[in-house]
Amino acid sequence: MALWTSLIVLCFSVPLYRLVQFAWRSELYSYILLIPFVSLYLVWTNKTPARAASKPSTRWALILSFTGVFLLIALMVAMQHGWKPASEDYLAVMMAALLSLLAGGAFFIIGGQGLRSMAFPLCFLAFSIPFPSFLRDCIEDFLQHRSADVAQALLSLAGMPVLRHDTVFQLPGFILEVAPECSGVHSTIVLFITSLVAGYLFLKNPWSRVLLTAAVIPLALLRNGFRIFTVAELCVNVDHDMINSYIHRKGGPIFFALSLIPFLLLLVLLRNSETRRRKPDLDAKPGCAQSA
Repeated sequence: MALWTSLIVLCFSVPLYRLVQFAWRSELYSYILLIPFVSLYLVWTNKTPARAASKPSTRWALILSFTGVFLLIALMVAMQHGWKPASEDYLAVMMAALLSLLAGGAFFIIGGQGLRSMAFPLCFLAFSIPFPSFLRDCIEDFLQHRSADVAQALLSLAGMPVLRHDTVFQLPGFILEVAPECSGVHSTIVLFITSLVAGYLFLKNPWSRVLLTAAVIPLALLRNGFRIFTVAELCVNVDHDMINSYIHRKGGPIFFALSLIPFLLLLVLLRNSETRRRKPDLDAKPGCAQSA
């Protein structure tokens, strides 16, 4: 498996180098640089006993390998016919092909049973694939408009007169536009990834993990909406120039930290709930053994 991994990395060395450069310069995809290290850490700290190499899963090995080859051929044909992909589109296809070939080799060399204990860390590597531009635009557009909905609701609750057209707010003496940059897509993706890792490390119940991850969307919308609401209140009630202030231009980490508070509270609540459910089972075991 080490030899196969080394071969794949060598064959994809140029796209990998371009991915590192792209992620290093990108505000949105900077998290990609950490994904392989987080995956390795999860494998290293995995408490589930790893099974020995099992019978090769030929079916999955062939499916994944053919998928990787198909992606490479499709990309080459499309570029020969005049398609000039953006950097993130090109890297998305190349990284998807790399991971498909890597996973195909793993299913053939180690086998499905041997890979079962490492399923999450290996699937986690999918976050090293940049979003294709059309998918990124869809996510950004959703967060932009729904965050504007939340901000409008907060402004109405605060008694602020507001006239809205799409993402443009007509406020008393001031016009505020919720731009795509205000969608908070980067912090939302980071929080989503954090929820998956936290659920894997601290929760056992699948439904608890799903609930923790599902809570990311409303938390993200509330965070973005509250940020827009704060900027709007400052611009109307303090100074119009607050639109150029630090809290608007560089305040993202502050509001991201605020969103972590309810996230951590929910994580603790779910963990305590699981602990309470497991405790009666543990207390019942001695009684069962005694009666036997």
